[in-house]
Amino acid sequence: MEHMYDPLWLAGLAVAMALTGLVSGTLAGLLGVGGGIVIVPVLFNIFPFFGIPEAVQMKLAVGTSLATIIPTSIQSARKHFTKGTMDVPLLKSLSPSIGFGVLIGTILAVWLRGQALTLVFAVIAIAVAINMGFTAVEWRIRERFPHGPLRHALGTFIGTVSAMMGIGGGTVGVPILSMFGAPIRGAVATASAFGIIISVPATIGFIWAGWGNELLPPASLGYVNLIGFALIVPSSMIAAPWGVHLAHTIPPLLLKRCFAVFLGITSLRMFWSLMS
Repeated sequence: MEHMYDPLWLAGLAVAMALTGLVSGTLAGLLGVGGGIVIVPVLFNIFPFFGIPEAVQMKLAVGTSLATIIPTSIQSARKHFTKGTMDVPLLKSLSPSIGFGVLIGTILAVWLRGQALTLVFAVIAIAVAINMGFTAVEWRIRERFPHGPLRHALGTFIGTVSAMMGIGGGTVGVPILSMFGAPIRGAVATASAFGIIISVPATIGFIWAGWGNELLPPASLGYVNLIGFALIVPSSMIAAPWGVHLAHTIPPLLLKRCFAVFLGITSLRMFWSLMS
């Protein structure tokens, strides 16, 4: 573990974290996906090169990703709210169940072994990849979002899965809202606020759960690496406009297919790492 305090090792980690932010910001602007669905697999792939113990790799990736979502989701939600596209009544009705789901997901994430968390991410990632790769831009199950127990069940599902994967509400929330009748712009706007409900309590949980773990790299607050937080957030904000610019020069459907391939490969690699 002494190598983690070597200045060159720390410099290399800092560069890797900054590049992670550039990649996640570009893809977020390009495809409209939340940064977490990019940050977690990228960190999962680079942590082994830095000798970070396998036992903490996935939890560190998820915790650090959740922390970066706090400022970005606040900024995104504010912009969508001012544009008037956010469905505030639906957001208010879903907030308690999403919060409950976050509690369940955080407890499961910190209780399960890293391999189990990797399996959860791999399964959901392959499902998202299939959805992005083979479905139309908009397809619906029904025209209105359900009320009663089904609404609360969907909110709990969004919160649980998002907390366990280290993602904001967009990756899971947008497809669900869209399938149940929300216009895509309204779904994106409303789901942007899910990120605040998810990331704040989940980050606190990951900090508490990893507190004092000797396997974690320097500058880690529990399972949140502060070097990653300090560099991923600004670099992703810098790169997001690059992605938006590229989005106007490359066919959106092609972009979604390419990202689906990226997620699919990442998921398969995670499955392979679990079997090897």
